[in-house]
Amino acid sequence: MTPTPPARELSDLAAVRAALARGRAVVLPNPAPLTCVVAATRPDAVNTAKQRPAEQAVALWAHHPRTLDALAERLDLGPDALRLARRLLAEERLTVLAPVRRPEEAPPWLAPATQDGWTLLFGARWQPLAGLLDAFPVLYVSSANRTGHDPAPGPAEALAMFPPGVPVLRSPGPDDDLDGGPDDGPGGPDGLGGPRRAATTTVRLHPDGRLGLHRLGAQDRAFADPEQYLARLRSGRGR
Repeated sequence: MTPTPPARELSDLAAVRAALARGRAVVLPNPAPLTCVVAATRPDAVNTAKQRPAEQAVALWAHHPRTLDALAERLDLGPDALRLARRLLAEERLTVLAPVRRPEEAPPWLAPATQDGWTLLFGARWQPLAGLLDAFPVLYVSSANRTGHDPAPGPAEALAMFPPGVPVLRSPGPDDDLDGGPDDGPGGPDGLGGPRRAATTTVRLHPDGRLGLHRLGAQDRAFADPEQYLARLRSGRGR
């Protein structure tokens, strides 16, 4: 009789940090109402974890100040549009499609997120993960789902979806900050209770600063009309 393998457990911060340092993909939690994401220092690792072609485009996780500064030189955006892009990424935690200046000259770190003159940027930066993220200024990211599945709302669902080779970071509790710093909002239980989770809303930011809604998601769903949501983004009113 074949013995039953031991139940798989969620990973701690040290195990996830070590996996990222080795170029492996990991699953990270997000605060409600966002779903988990799969991230890695190599775009092919993200795609392989999701069971899709290794060369498929992924998002660049624009979470680090150095990454944002480097992007300012590469994006085809004026000063006002660049400030808007930073706000959409850092404050609104959106995914942003932004135009690239001379895409044929995109550097190696930007090329995996660039397609047809546009680059896909992911902006959510949850404070409990800040220490981990700061150690990896260039990360590639995608929704934490395997082909044919919805994104995992929390680590428990991700654990059931991804193979043992993809560590899944546990969610911090209300008094359990993974980096020892202040939290900036509850994550909620691992996909249970709280607001219904969804992947991030994706907006397209044009060179002249115009905004378009590219993909519905967690942030816009409280608005009956997408244009109402875009109007709020343009106005700069708080979430």
